[in-house]
Amino acid sequence: MLGKTYDGQICSIARSLEVVGERWTMLILRDAILAGVTRYGDFQHNLGIATNVLKTRLATLVEAGLMTRDDAGDYRPTAMAQGLRPTLIALTEWGDTWFAPDGRPIEYLHADCGEPVHIETRCERHGEVPPDQVAVRPGPGMPADYLAARRPARDR
Repeated sequence: MLGKTYDGQICSIARSLEVVGERWTMLILRDAILAGVTRYGDFQHNLGIATNVLKTRLATLVEAGLMTRDDAGDYRPTAMAQGLRPTLIALTEWGDTWFAPDGRPIEYLHADCGEPVHIETRCERHGEVPPDQVAVRPGPGMPADYLAARRPARDR
């Protein structure tokens, strides 16, 4: 079984999963960000989640800065949580491709014109790039000692 932290990983995906990697967390965020759910009872009813699990997940989201809780007891997504909107759309598109045999159960639309919205990978110079043409390289946040430890011995 995986632990809750990924201390040995120098990776923003791993760090993000420490906060949002549990399935109920992502479903709570989906409802808050995309459906505007704010009330504890509405989360519980919509998700069918056990109350003890919901209480823990909401507390974790508040502690992590993804949700706030107001005096009326409503939970609201913060700007940090709203930053996950494209991730939720991308995850939905992936799920629609591989796990929706009867078609998309929901659609994302441009609020101004009603046309469908999709996530794409883009190059600043060339525009849209097929995902399989995206390369990866170490960025400025990659520690030099981490890179050095992973080079083959003949290259050191």
